[in-house]
Amino acid sequence: MSLTSAMMVGYTGIQSNSVGVDTVGNNLANLNTTAFKGQRTTFETLLYRTISEGEAPSATSGGTLPRQIGTGSVVASVQRNFTQGGLNSTGVASDLALNGDGFFIVQDANGQQLFTRDGAFRLDASQTFVTAGGMPVQVFAAADDGTIQTGTLSNLVIPLGSASQAVATTQVIMDGRLDPSTSQATQGALLVSQPLVTSGGAPASAGTALTDLVNAEGIASFNVGDEIRIQASKGGVATTPSTFIVGTSGNTLGDLASHLESVLGINTDADVAGTPGVSIADGPDPPAGSLVVASNQGQINAIRLDAGSILNTTGSVAAPLTFATQAEAAGGGLTTTFGVFDSLGNLVEVRVRLTLESKSADGTTWRFLAESASDSDLSPVLGTGTIIFDSNGQFVGATGTDLAVDRDGAGSTSPLQVTLDFSNLTGLANSNGSSQVIMASQNGAPAGVMQAYRIEDDGTVLGLFSNQQEQVLGQVAVATFVNNEGLLAQAKNTFVAGPNSGDPSIVAPQTGIAGSVVSGALEQSNVEIAREFINLITYSTGISSASRAVRVADELLQELLLLAR
Repeated sequence: MSLTSAMMVGYTGIQSNSVGVDTVGNNLANLNTTAFKGQRTTFETLLYRTISEGEAPSATSGGTLPRQIGTGSVVASVQRNFTQGGLNSTGVASDLALNGDGFFIVQDANGQQLFTRDGAFRLDASQTFVTAGGMPVQVFAAADDGTIQTGTLSNLVIPLGSASQAVATTQVIMDGRLDPSTSQATQGALLVSQPLVTSGGAPASAGTALTDLVNAEGIASFNVGDEIRIQASKGGVATTPSTFIVGTSGNTLGDLASHLESVLGINTDADVAGTPGVSIADGPDPPAGSLVVASNQGQINAIRLDAGSILNTTGSVAAPLTFATQAEAAGGGLTTTFGVFDSLGNLVEVRVRLTLESKSADGTTWRFLAESASDSDLSPVLGTGTIIFDSNGQFVGATGTDLAVDRDGAGSTSPLQVTLDFSNLTGLANSNGSSQVIMASQNGAPAGVMQAYRIEDDGTVLGLFSNQQEQVLGQVAVATFVNNEGLLAQAKNTFVAGPNSGDPSIVAPQTGIAGSVVSGALEQSNVEIAREFINLITYSTGISSASRAVRVADELLQELLLLAR
């Protein structure tokens, strides 16, 4: 081998180690580049010049070894390291990182798909989710019902500030405890008015005209056009005020009794105990012609009518009816009030009154009466049902849980259909003997405005509204490859598929080998600075050593040239 060949061997060492220095320099330059994947340079030998292949051992000789002279080194590969980089929490909702295999998919201005691990995304002026360089991030779109459409990719638009429709309540989940030591409801309050008589002195009946009734002084109690204002209390809570206009709302005492029964919210369903309602007595007890107001059972349903509860605001007799309590209500209970929403997002108040109906060795049964002042009917009554517990205080079942609130005149869908779910309630005893029932949740909402968004681990993008509602906007798509090292790097932290990478498999995060999405975080570069400095020393030493070989060969050539002179 000539000295000239020795110089060429040194040259190959300089050339290959120079590529190593370039690789290290690029790694160090991208030490703080988001999701950068470091590279390493590997070398291999060039062809060998074989002088002798050697000889096998014989009976008289141990054989000879092959004699080969190398011709230098060459770069075998510049290999990219796709190991996971550290995750740095940023708290920025648009920042995404992939924890595991896969690449985000973006689209350049020419419509070409590019792949990146850099999740430093943002919203542009059109509220499209884009990279720092403005390339749209590709997602699976969502249908109106929130179903993800995995067939095609599209841009993601997050319309912050947009309004959402109101959602009518269809289900209310109740929670709490109904103490079995509560006294059983066995009696409703019984109120009786003074005996009402006609101008001829006869006891009043349901068919008696209101204008024919007189007071003790013989003065007409009612005249056509009189406005009768009615507001009582029920279970200690004031009822909604109501006005009865003589000649318009009704003409007879029976009409007034029906009006009272409705506005007082007395439930006369066949399932309720007793004989609740408003009637005119036939005598002798209560006296004939008296108005009788019978409440539903339990103190929580007890109606109270004082001197100011029924007033004639325009007639000559200011207080045409005075009531006395003939029987007090018996039995404990509780009431709970909560709000639901109609199809326009209007708040609709619902009140539920609960009393202990029965108890035995098998368990307890509670009676609930539901009502709503927002009901467009004259009566606030919505319905009644039971809640049943076994002897261990565990929920067994409930009846009458489907309620309908009339919303005529509100402009919304009528009736508002609401189902009460009592399955979370227990019939266990409380140390203080009290019961408590509250609304745990309901699925309705008023109209709202999208104020923010959230991206889940599986890439699902949710729009967050001011009314606590969420809307699925899409799902971030992820591309995986059979061989990540076969990808071709491009500018702006992107890659394209290469001949040795395989075709991309586009899936949702956490599907197959695809990793999960971490919102509010960015992946750091996986370059290790200490290792890069060591490699830099190694490559520079290799260049120095190869240069030395070139220099020695040159010196020897100079000596040979001197011999020829």
